[in-house]
Amino acid sequence: MGIADYALLALIHPIEFRSLIQYKLWHEQQRDLTATKEHANSGWDRESMRECWDFLDRTSRSFAAVIKQLDGDLARTICLFYLVLRGLDTIEDDMTIPDAEKQPILRNFHNYLSQPGWTFDKNGPNEKDRDLLVRFHVVVTELGHLQPECKAVIVDICEKMQRGMADFAHKATLAAKSSNPDDKYVQSIEEFDLYCHYVAGLVGEGLSRLFAASGKEASWIADQLVLSNSMGNLLQKTNILRDLSEDVDEGRYFWPKEIWGAYGFKELSELKDPANQDRALWALSGMTLDALRHVTDSLDYLTLLKNQSVFNFCAIPAVMALATLDVCFMNPAVLVRNVKIRKGQAVRLIMDATNPRDVAIICRNYVRSIHRKISTQDPNFMKLSVMCGRVEQWVEHHYPSIISIVTSQPQPDGTRTTHAQVTPDETDARLRILKREVEIHKLKLGATGVNSRPQYEQEGLPKELYMVVFGGMALTCLIGLAMVYGVVYAAEWLDGVGV
Repeated sequence: MGIADYALLALIHPIEFRSLIQYKLWHEQQRDLTATKEHANSGWDRESMRECWDFLDRTSRSFAAVIKQLDGDLARTICLFYLVLRGLDTIEDDMTIPDAEKQPILRNFHNYLSQPGWTFDKNGPNEKDRDLLVRFHVVVTELGHLQPECKAVIVDICEKMQRGMADFAHKATLAAKSSNPDDKYVQSIEEFDLYCHYVAGLVGEGLSRLFAASGKEASWIADQLVLSNSMGNLLQKTNILRDLSEDVDEGRYFWPKEIWGAYGFKELSELKDPANQDRALWALSGMTLDALRHVTDSLDYLTLLKNQSVFNFCAIPAVMALATLDVCFMNPAVLVRNVKIRKGQAVRLIMDATNPRDVAIICRNYVRSIHRKISTQDPNFMKLSVMCGRVEQWVEHHYPSIISIVTSQPQPDGTRTTHAQVTPDETDARLRILKREVEIHKLKLGATGVNSRPQYEQEGLPKELYMVVFGGMALTCLIGLAMVYGVVYAAEWLDGVGV
């Protein structure tokens, strides 16, 4: 960003500008991988691992930043996991490699991870990550330094992913030779889900298993396959939605025809025609709807994490995905170029996404923004409204709006304390329930003494119920009196007539 960009940001988005300045001035990296005390975890004392860290910086600056902040040797493990999958993806994406040659390499890639000295130099000269495969022997060497359990996870995920990539690569080759133009497209949402599972859902599964194997998270986190898959799919589908223009220009078609074909399009490239903008935005709306169905699962997954560095690693990409969905929704610019969130916005998200509650509220705010932009003319209007409501309901259920978190003023030692504060709203029935639950919780903890019981006011029964009960009793009494009076009157009448 240049000076003019900063000035414009300060005028239009002053809060983001402040966050950006704060981040640049006061943000400190939590660890220095090059420090001697970190060598046992980072492997910086080995030339091969230093080269791996360099490849990580060159292949993904955004992921490199969050990976390096992971605790202990988990950062090194995830670094190698990323480079293995990046190498596999580089072979799969390279259209200059004939399918007959690509298939055996893809389907045997996991075996090469245990083959010392293995490299690959047959990528096209313009492939941006070609150097990683040319020097891939350093990755193979470093995999040998990992814990056996962690390496086993990486090899297993690689084997599953390579199988799916090989299948889709072969299908693309056959489609290129087919006379049917529809063969080049992903046809159904189900097929789209399968593709995203192979390229991203399996990454989520592998990360969960590595978190557990490293001891940073509970062992059962490795079994959360559905939630892990949703985390990966949310990020992947957001990227596919955002990269429409670039992918179409380069002949890659990931949007499922079941979504965009429903609006009368024969070719995906037709979405870029300005004359078709309204219908194209409906298709974009459909893609947004498909991505949003993974939000609540992702929030569920984040609530299970206990390690702060692991939480940051997972939460930051998730909130950025929601921010991207918001900025892309009903935005005609997506049809002609790659749309990204502002740098100041990204920095603010990094600073704010530090705990499950704040992340949930950030996601809710972006979903609300999406909901406000839904047009009543949108064929997906009702489905999108329901999906947004589902996220709203999840957040309200887990973090009720009547409870706010208050941070105290700094103490003399620089520390701050936080506590929950209930918003006084006597018309909210949840407040009465909350008061009772708090007292019950105190009783369980023994907060009021070992033998004492909490002194809380019974809520009592509603007035309407009292009225019904007493009214019923009064009516019964009246009926009884009437019957007695009737019997007495009848007896006197019978005596009077001489019966």
